[in-house]
Amino acid sequence: MNDRQLPVPETIRWAPGGRSALILDQTLLPGVHEEKELSTLEDFIEAIRSLRVRGAPLIGITAAVGLAALARQSAVEGVSAQELRARFADWAERIANARPTAVNLVWAVRRLRARLDAAAGDAGELAGALAAEADAIHEEDRRMCRGIGEHAATLLRDGEAVITHCNAGSLATGGIGTALAPVYVAAEAGRRIRVFADETRPLLQGSRLTAWELARAGIEVTVLADNMAGSLFATDPPDIAFVGSDRIAANGDVANKIGTYPLAVLAHRHGVPFYVLAPTSTVDLGSPTGGDIPIEHRDPDEVRRGFGPLLAPAAADVYSPAFDITPAELVTGIVTERGIHRPPYTESLAAAVCAAEAERRRPRI
Repeated sequence: MNDRQLPVPETIRWAPGGRSALILDQTLLPGVHEEKELSTLEDFIEAIRSLRVRGAPLIGITAAVGLAALARQSAVEGVSAQELRARFADWAERIANARPTAVNLVWAVRRLRARLDAAAGDAGELAGALAAEADAIHEEDRRMCRGIGEHAATLLRDGEAVITHCNAGSLATGGIGTALAPVYVAAEAGRRIRVFADETRPLLQGSRLTAWELARAGIEVTVLADNMAGSLFATDPPDIAFVGSDRIAANGDVANKIGTYPLAVLAHRHGVPFYVLAPTSTVDLGSPTGGDIPIEHRDPDEVRRGFGPLLAPAAADVYSPAFDITPAELVTGIVTERGIHRPPYTESLAAAVCAAEAERRRPRI
């Protein structure tokens, strides 16, 4: 039994009436803790693209809630079931293309499409089925996060130091996170864990978000600029590295926030175990290797300006991929809600995904 329950922020919830959603606007953190209401398709797409919501699991949840909210609006308008299905097809295509790398986005849209295809009744009944599926995705993510945390917490001993990159905590999910989940589980059990959070340039998800949620939970956290990690490994290396993922290829190659690959190289050079933590919904068996994963490139001004004045000449070209690929040979283990997977990953990841899908299809009493 947990000794204490740590506070985690609520990232998304239904607005009263269920025809819109309230999100924690992560572009304002850590200075401002404020919710933003999303009610139109453009609102949901903008929130995903602008990183008001971010992290592969939360992007998927947001898309699911958005589609269901739009369906409820249409049902209130009195449209026919046929018209609702036609509208859904357009909404689904547009929101699925909001960001290309995080596979949970397409995964969630496909689940709602399948639920709609299997549903019958008038527009209100179809909208209800979509809302139930969105709620199921959110609840499943909570359970998957807890499962990941409990499995990976067995890798941590009291007093150890973890290094992480970007934010794969509660702010990236519907639960306690992925890469930070074992830190929360260990802390709940009374173990003292220290976390080094890479700043994660150019948008500083590590310093703005990871450090904020860990400090809020009373967990010791130290922020370092990304280019300081090498010095840390050389002088006072962390005990273990935990990172999340936006898409894991069938062979165990990992797409995660830009800067993850250099961290994996450092960990390998210094003999520090490097683990990737993600739900089975992030495993894409349709991508054989990391080379098959599409990599999003962001607005050059995220590098030129960041959050303030011009930091590079306006005319300078900018290389700004949002993610990089860490090859499977640099990954010590991949932790999903199904357990800790060791290389080679091809068979174990496929088995985990199949088991998760089978459990999802099993009727719940």
